[in-house]
Amino acid sequence: MHNEFTAVIERDGDWYIAYCPEIPGANGQGRTIKACRKSLADAIALILEDRREDGLRGVPKSAIRETVTVE
Repeated sequence: MHNEFTAVIERDGDWYIAYCPEIPGANGQGRTIKACRKSLADAIALILEDRREDGLRGVPKSAIRETVTVE
């Protein structure tokens, strides 16, 4: 699935820090913009995976589960 999110990147001394306004708690850091962006992308992926797993807990086995693609 392909999703795009906003990365807000700022310089903080020798580091770059980033956050994603659409995903509360998603933050990244790195010595380069590229490393910072990758760190943020990894954080977003982990948060979404955790939310997906958490959201599926307690779903009855008799419920229909399908994949919906958002473009």
